[in-house]
Amino acid sequence: MSPTIPNVAVPSVAAAIREVLLESDPRAKVMATRKVARDWRLGRLAYAFDVAMPDEPGRPDAPELLPPGRMPKRGKGGSERGRIALWHALAHIEFVAIDLALDMAGRFGGEMNPGFVGDFLSVAADEALHFALIDRHLRTMGSHYGALPAHSGLWEAAGNTRHDVAARLAVVPMVLEARGLDVTPATLERVRNLGDERGARILERILDDEIRHVRFRSTHFAAWAETMNGEPADLWKTLVSRHFGGAVKPPFNDSARLAAGLSRDFYLGVVCQQSIGITPTRETAGGSDHL
Repeated sequence: MSPTIPNVAVPSVAAAIREVLLESDPRAKVMATRKVARDWRLGRLAYAFDVAMPDEPGRPDAPELLPPGRMPKRGKGGSERGRIALWHALAHIEFVAIDLALDMAGRFGGEMNPGFVGDFLSVAADEALHFALIDRHLRTMGSHYGALPAHSGLWEAAGNTRHDVAARLAVVPMVLEARGLDVTPATLERVRNLGDERGARILERILDDEIRHVRFRSTHFAAWAETMNGEPADLWKTLVSRHFGGAVKPPFNDSARLAAGLSRDFYLGVVCQQSIGITPTRETAGGSDHL
């Protein structure tokens, strides 16, 4: 008699993503994120969206999350206090970026396609690696993620665009995360000038990855625009003016943006009006906090 083979259902990608989103321990989230990306790549997860994504991801007890206006001032850029504050801010940006990419895949993957899911899980795995590299670097300074307060607004834009994949793509990656392409080179130069070559190499890795990440997003946005029979740049401007409460403002890293699929047609001359009250979070956390 042949042995009975158990009928083990393949878990859904949505359920796997939801579990990682709800994880609050940073180290566990890093490991779980890279596992779910690997499991998807190896075909161990079903393309099924049978559970909803949480409104809020899991968060560790520390850092304390503060509104932008209550964030403490940093020390001088060359001081030990200033260096730790810079790298802590970068760690928080990367930690939240893990959840942003996971949420994109889990929330919108069903209405998009498997390639969309794979791209954003790949982004999430990269963001997890970035966070781990930065936290390790912080520890060489005698600090760690959670030692300082962090910006509370980084998830806000995601919450305000949770019902619209086009709005999410337009605002979170193509405005807020693209801002990192503009400001990271100056941060990298400053870090290198302070003699922190290891930190400079980390930022070089992050910048290279972020160009690819933004290119993923702009490619998916262009595909969505094609289904709407519209010009991507025109549709992007409409969505940004409707869903982003900050300003898309220079300086722009034109070469990095072009490599990421964002031509000057997208952002030159755009002045965003306050619409639904989204704080320009990546601008604040990814702009000044990168510097």
